[in-house]
Amino acid sequence: MREDDVLAAVREIAPALRERAVEAEAQRRVPVSSVKELEETGFFRLLQPRAHGGLAADPAVFYAAVEEIAKACGSTGWAASVIGVHPWHVALYDPRAQEEVWGEDDSTRICSSYAPTGAVTPVDGGYRLSGRWHFSTACDHARWALLGGLVTDGEGRPVDMRTFLVPCTDYRVDDVWDTVGLRGTGSNDLLVDDAFVPEHRTLGYGPVAALACPGHEVNAELLYRLPYAAVFTTAISTSIVGIAEGAYEDYVAAARERLRVSRGQRAAEDPFAQVRIARAASGIDAARLQLSRNMADLYAVARSGEKPSTSLRARARRDQVLATERAVTAVGLLVENAGCSPMREGGSVLQRAWRDLHTGRGQAANDVERALVLFGQDALGIEVHDPML
Repeated sequence: MREDDVLAAVREIAPALRERAVEAEAQRRVPVSSVKELEETGFFRLLQPRAHGGLAADPAVFYAAVEEIAKACGSTGWAASVIGVHPWHVALYDPRAQEEVWGEDDSTRICSSYAPTGAVTPVDGGYRLSGRWHFSTACDHARWALLGGLVTDGEGRPVDMRTFLVPCTDYRVDDVWDTVGLRGTGSNDLLVDDAFVPEHRTLGYGPVAALACPGHEVNAELLYRLPYAAVFTTAISTSIVGIAEGAYEDYVAAARERLRVSRGQRAAEDPFAQVRIARAASGIDAARLQLSRNMADLYAVARSGEKPSTSLRARARRDQVLATERAVTAVGLLVENAGCSPMREGGSVLQRAWRDLHTGRGQAANDVERALVLFGQDALGIEVHDPML
């Protein structure tokens, strides 16, 4: 299977994903049939290392596929972007951990909850984990989880932040996801009760930021020489931009036929609607193009054998959060001009996109001001220290 074949296959199943968007919301999780179809396209293998049955593809292909999925169904696109990016992270782990995840079944999927909300206790040979981790997208479709945690010293002061790789036998899913937007992502909580995690199934943020991880010894593909923050946050923003694209296309198609009863004219003849369409389209285009440029530049640096500069990392984060902001603004313009019909109970593509975008905007990766500060500091010559850069 080639990476271009995966993208073509994703486009073929997009209409079916679109038809199941309402079903996803009703179930509060991505339908099993959609996950199965995505698996058959090879999508989940795009960022998986070749040593374990993956394609280690050019990241541009992965993000293009995420965009197509999100255009069809926002919840499915969001879930696909999150589950699809985790093989990249696991590829950075100790080879023993990778073997545990994919050794018997290289189609195994991984979910996550990176916020360090649980308790971590260092013990001989590893750590013990307990607690509740929130917002684990599509966890019902995964058999392993990446859980964030703070390691503290004897006096309770944080000394390290790590991600712990935990099998589904060591956690249970608490079905608490009931939201206005992104309802179909199944982002439930994970509960862990005193699970042991060996040292080789943990990875600190330091080595990840420095691009010096155990997995680099066995996975030589360029894909794994990209910065964590850019790879993950771009996945989130790409799904958001895809949602906005789907809403825009639906709005324009409807506006061509809609009659404005109050004004006695076709919506398409309204010059103010035309201006909003232009502004929305430009915002979405700007978001997409900047995301693509930054990942292409980061990939080119990896190809050269160098490490990306702080300035390039900061630019990628700047454009990533602004891509989300532009997508939310674009759909807001369209909603304001669409009348009341899209807001009726039962929803519409535009309404669902509006709800999904505002919910996704709240994800930690989309904290606009926090990311823009990093760029501003670097531009002014101030040394930047942040794990999400």
